[in-house]
Order: sequence, then C-alpha cells, then structure tokens
Amino acid sequence: MRIDLHTHSTASDGTDTPAELVRNAATAGLDVIALTDHDTTRGHAQAIAALPPGLTLVTGAELSCRLDGVGMHMLAYLFDPDEPELARERELVRDDRVPRAQTMVRKLQELGVPVTWEQVARIAGDGSVGRPHVAEALVELGVVGSVSDAFTPQWLADGGRAYAEKHELDPFDAIRLVKAAGGVTVFAHPAAAQRGRIVPESAIAELAAAGLDGIEVDHPEQLAYAPESGPRLRALAADLGLLVTGSSDYHGTRKTVSLGEFTTDPEIYGEITRRATGAFPVPGAGGAPAA
Repeated sequence: MRIDLHTHSTASDGTDTPAELVRNAATAGLDVIALTDHDTTRGHAQAIAALPPGLTLVTGAELSCRLDGVGMHMLAYLFDPDEPELARERELVRDDRVPRAQTMVRKLQELGVPVTWEQVARIAGDGSVGRPHVAEALVELGVVGSVSDAFTPQWLADGGRAYAEKHELDPFDAIRLVKAAGGVTVFAHPAAAQRGRIVPESAIAELAAAGLDGIEVDHPEQLAYAPESGPRLRALAADLGLLVTGSSDYHGTRKTVSLGEFTTDPEIYGEITRRATGAFPVPGAGGAPAA
C-alpha cells in the first residue's frame, strides 16, 4: 500500500480542487490519501463525492498552533468535524486569516513590494487565504523565484520582515480538542527550520505525555533542509512511543513535490485508524475496505 497522509486542496492553499486531488492521487498510484487542508474540512465532501475506485480517503485538517512564540502545525485525522468546541476553534483561526494576510500585504508594500490585496485574493480564490498565497504573489512579481523562497526571514518566515501573527491554538489544547472529537494527532514537519524557529525536543516530549500520537518524519522540505533530522526524529519517536509518518505535503503546482513523494508505513496507518473514533476512512467505489 502507498499511503500519503498530508495533502492540500483549493479549500486552503493547494492548487488542485478536492476532486482533482483524489483523481491525481489515484493516477499517482496511491492507495490512501489524507486531505488535511489548513484549519478547514470544507473540501471533504467534494473529495468523497469524486473518490475513485481503489483509493481510500482519510479526512483531516492541519491545525495552526503556537507554543511559546513558535509556530507549529498539528495534523488531525479522522475527528468528528461537527464537534462544537473544535469547530469553533477552527472558525476562529479561519476568521483571522484575512486580516492577517492584509497585514502582510501592507508590510510588503512598506518594504517597497508592489503587491496588492486584490492580487492575493485572486490567487487564494475560494480557499482559506494564507502565507502561500502571499508567497505566490511575490513569485508573480518576480521578487522571489519560488513559493519556498518566500518563507525566509527576509520575507514571510516566522518573525520575518513581512510576517504577521494570527489566532493559533495552543498545541496542548489542540491535542485535547482533537482527542475529544475522536481524532488522532501528528506533529507536522517538526524539524522544518527553514520556516522559522522550531519547538525543542523537550516540548515534543511534553506533547507526547499530553497525548500526541505521532510525528511526521519523512517530509520533503524537512529532509531537504535538515537531512540529519530523519534518524534523530525516529529515535525520539521510539523513545517517546510516538507513531512515525511520512507524506508529501502536496500543494499542487504551488510546490515542486509530487503526491506520494514520501509515504506512511501501512502498519502505522492501521494504528491511526484503530485509534480514531470520530470518523472512519472512506473507500472509493469499488475500493478495498479501509484497514
């Protein structure tokens, strides 16, 4: 089985619609794909409706969190999307995305970049506006060569010149809320230092003690910028009893990674599905039942 547990659609900051995403995943030879748009589940229904035979969908979201001033992302899988407290927190984060992006646009203008809010809004379309949309505007203007190049201290990285904060969850609260909604939590790309400061391993141990299920080890950007992080994170996961996942963090044409570039071991996937009680993987018509 080929299992990719971290992808994005136009419901947040990807370029594939949810329907295109699942069709492309099937074409790429994947057996299981997780749709984990930022702070939203809005793309799930469309993805389920378009799910091809043989492909199983894991519903999820990537939650924006902050710990001691350091931004981090929490992948949440198979939770009940209607659980009211978690739904309310996701809504607070989404509502803060527009004013936050507008602040980043203003900061860029003050730095002499001729970006406009209209340009960023056009790029975001119906998705939840975020830094990747602002980054793509910088690419369009020729300020940077790629979306990844915009995530530096010079521009949009945490603490960067044009960075702006938004409402974010405390990760301990995120774990509690996802658990209460029957879901499973995995710390996304914990060693991706190119995006800004990262939380220390001591904090990961505290999160594990609070119920964190796993950490994302095999991740394209993380391993490209910090290849030594793989063995270190695997050892840490073994010490803490955490699951180890791998994924593409696919965003369509917004990034150069491909679906299934890194994958999750089927046994780990099976454990995630066993732990979840809020929702269940959805097999495509004619597909094999989920593990």
